[in-house]
Amino acid sequence: GGFVRREQRPLAVLDHALAHYAFCDAGRVGMLGGSYGGYMATTLAGRYSDRFRAICSERAVNNMITEDFTSDISTAWRGTNGLTAFEDPESYWACSPIRYARDITVPMLIIHSEDDIRCPINQAEELFVALRWQRKDVTFYRFPGENHELTRSGSPVHRRMRSEIVLEFFRDRLQAR
Repeated sequence: GGFVRREQRPLAVLDHALAHYAFCDAGRVGMLGGSYGGYMATTLAGRYSDRFRAICSERAVNNMITEDFTSDISTAWRGTNGLTAFEDPESYWACSPIRYARDITVPMLIIHSEDDIRCPINQAEELFVALRWQRKDVTFYRFPGENHELTRSGSPVHRRMRSEIVLEFFRDRLQAR
């Protein structure tokens, strides 16, 4: 035996669910992710917009270059990339979801906390501006006085507001046509 290389299929789980569960509707797929999941949400929006009707990206890193200069874990990516963003900006740009902003056609909801020092607010602002410049369907909510933990330990008022925003966004965008 040896290592068996499998075909890379980034949306294999989604494809499987759509093929095997009658209650799943390929025309009404939404995606929500926060933190690394937000990074993945923005990436999927840019690379597979045609597969989704709506995507919500929360507390995401969207630009690895500016993340390396502004986060509380600045230079931590050096362990993965070998160099800092200052030393090798091209490799950081290569893994930045914002580089696919031109290809995003799916409606996007961006949610971010103003006091997030892990993924600073500029990460959301950069994506929002990139999409607005292109007149894309994008909505941005920012929460003052909250940090990276909004969904888990934020103020109850803000957690409820956030939940209502998310539910309304998906209710509006995923309605049956």
